[in-house]
Amino acid sequence: MKTIVTTAGRTNDIFVQKAKTIASELSLAYVKRQKKSVQKMHKELQANLLVVGKERLELYIFGSTTPFFFHPNSAAFRMKRILNGDKDVLLEALDLQSGDRFLDLTAGLCSDSILAAYAVGENGVVDACEKDTMVAYIVRHGLETYETESIGLRKSMQQIHIIHQDAIDYLKQQDSDSYDVVYMDPMFEEVIEESSNFEALRQAGVHETVSDEWITEAKRVAKKRVVLKAHFRSPLFEKYDFERLTRLTSKFHYGVIEI
Repeated sequence: MKTIVTTAGRTNDIFVQKAKTIASELSLAYVKRQKKSVQKMHKELQANLLVVGKERLELYIFGSTTPFFFHPNSAAFRMKRILNGDKDVLLEALDLQSGDRFLDLTAGLCSDSILAAYAVGENGVVDACEKDTMVAYIVRHGLETYETESIGLRKSMQQIHIIHQDAIDYLKQQDSDSYDVVYMDPMFEEVIEESSNFEALRQAGVHETVSDEWITEAKRVAKKRVVLKAHFRSPLFEKYDFERLTRLTSKFHYGVIEI
């Protein structure tokens, strides 16, 4: 379904121009808001809506009044804990070192990539694949502009490079051993997250299941390890011989394949 760009209900000339610029960048049509509700614009335009507001971009999928927007989500409080000296189970699974190259095949909101960026430091590389055009644009914009008092969080967000491409296609283009760690967090077969923004991401994004080809290419591209995050009942751990890092109190586990 097509997407139309508009502004928030209350706006000004600056944000009207910003909306028009974004529409041009994405080769989408711009339509004046004229104080219409999202529901009314959905009905009239028969399209998704990308709303350009003062603080963020919001994507309203046709028929939904819950927007998708960028927010670091769990990365914000997890980063705070890490900076206070606490351990993080993801970073333990990734075992990243300063200067490493990290590839996230399932970018989403990049919460895990943010922590990976902190781990690899300013000399490292963090690339994250996102196939959906609108999700990739909104997340890239959010990573660049999200306001936070945490210097560590801000630096980590701005270090991430969003790759708007299918993950397998991107993997096939890479040389063997071109990344130290390759990471995948496919949408859970069972819903775990309770946040409305996670549900909005499920509606907005392109969600693919892990395949034999995906695992084969990930193992070829990874120099050190491939890491999977999945629901604790997921068959993927056993199917692809991941060493499961069991977490008795959590609904999701990590799995590791050492290269």
